[in-house]
Amino acid sequence: MSTEVLIPRDLWEEDDEAVITSWLVSDGASVSEGDMIAELMVAKIQYELFSPATGTLTILKEIDDVVAKGDCVATIA
Repeated sequence: MSTEVLIPRDLWEEDDEAVITSWLVSDGASVSEGDMIAELMVAKIQYELFSPATGTLTILKEIDDVVAKGDCVATIA
């Protein structure tokens, strides 16, 4: 069973969309729960995305993709 990596709905205050500025781990890499795995930018403010589980990361959204709160950007198996 895999765990979805979702953009937290409370990561920033407004309903603005974000852009994925970097993935800090590669597709297929092993991650641990709580690891910082990506950075997002909203209105020139950088936010960090953390792994919700331990396992192998599969990236679904690429750098420079526009994402919204609640979007699934990766899975962890």
